[in-house]
Amino acid sequence: MSRDPGSVERCRLVVSGRVQGVGFRWFTREAAAATGVLGWVQNRPDGTVLCEAQGEPTALAVFVAALQRGPSHARVDDVAQRALAPDPAVDGFEIR
Repeated sequence: MSRDPGSVERCRLVVSGRVQGVGFRWFTREAAAATGVLGWVQNRPDGTVLCEAQGEPTALAVFVAALQRGPSHARVDDVAQRALAPDPAVDGFEIR
């Protein structure tokens, strides 16, 4: 992935539905690896999954589309997305 800040976007995603206890965070990490997206994912106490993702716009769009589908045992009701400023310090993708 290019490290040119002009070609990178970052967003915060809140995924709701049946997204905990179904391998959603591992699915998210695999989707990130497949698309070259950087960031992190974590479960929240309210049953949603929170994710911050950064990458080239096309890769980020493919990543978000994967999260909208989710793994086979998940039921994704909504993926709320908010743009963030790119962070040059982001490296890798982790499950928190």
